[in-house]
Amino acid sequence: MAGWLLRRIGQIIPTLLILSVGIFALQQLMPGDPALILAGEDRGDPVVLAQIRAELMLDRPMWEQYLHWLSRVLVGDFGFSWRIREPVGALILDKLPVTTQLATMSFIIGVVIGVPAGVMSAVWKDRPADWGINAIALFGISMPNFWLGIMMILLFSVQLGWLPPSGYVPLWEDPVQSLATTIMPAFVLGTGVASVLMRHTRAAMLGALTQDYVRTARAKGVAERTVIARHALRNALVPVVTLGTIEFGRLLAGAVLTEQIFSIPGFGKLVVDAVFNRDYPVVQGVVLATALIFVAISLLAAIIYMLINPRLRNA
Repeated sequence: MAGWLLRRIGQIIPTLLILSVGIFALQQLMPGDPALILAGEDRGDPVVLAQIRAELMLDRPMWEQYLHWLSRVLVGDFGFSWRIREPVGALILDKLPVTTQLATMSFIIGVVIGVPAGVMSAVWKDRPADWGINAIALFGISMPNFWLGIMMILLFSVQLGWLPPSGYVPLWEDPVQSLATTIMPAFVLGTGVASVLMRHTRAAMLGALTQDYVRTARAKGVAERTVIARHALRNALVPVVTLGTIEFGRLLAGAVLTEQIFSIPGFGKLVVDAVFNRDYPVVQGVVLATALIFVAISLLAAIIYMLINPRLRNA
């Protein structure tokens, strides 16, 4: 297993390197001049603009800018925000708990809804309940997050007044208010996760229920509930666990529209504000950090899959 892990890490390094080139190059295609935005009222002064471009290395060739940025990233320095003059690493660490809380709540909602629904859909295959669950899952996958978020704000905040429409309170300051401000965006994101998990759980359960060990358990007179829970579901969850870790990594990568709608100060809002202000170091740092998180989660998913599937350990 150690050799397999080293091979996977060896594949990750060039992937991240190529990704860093893409992040840097695509950002340079964005319209607008950062120097003009930073100059403010002095944007018409060519001396001020030239000074800003020299300070930020915007007057250097792109390959030189990239190598300078990459050399700092390799030692853990993501640079400083051009607009607020704060370390990008500190901004990322400040927003990471917010996105982590939102992603965790969304994932829990997705698992609690998606996995049982997938099991019931497989057990009741081709019955009205199966059709209804599949229709709801298809609706959850197809429905835009921003629309669901707006509808929930109109219902639970404007009409009923049960929950605050926007804002965020840290969990360690006021747990009750923190849950009140994040439950709606978590549900918006969790419905998409639940729909994906439901579809994959159903497919895995349908395959498991046709296996010989399930027919043998039924032939021995084992209760149907035990057959489903202890025999079929345990084996069907192997691919679902792997998918779940990837979905959690996707949630950690940030939900830009959802965070914007509910004014959640996470990764999504940070990168949107940085794009509008042409704050290149923040955009580069956040995108690279989310890529690192997603790659780490994907590697963890592969490790978990190998641990719970003994057939792959000696592959």
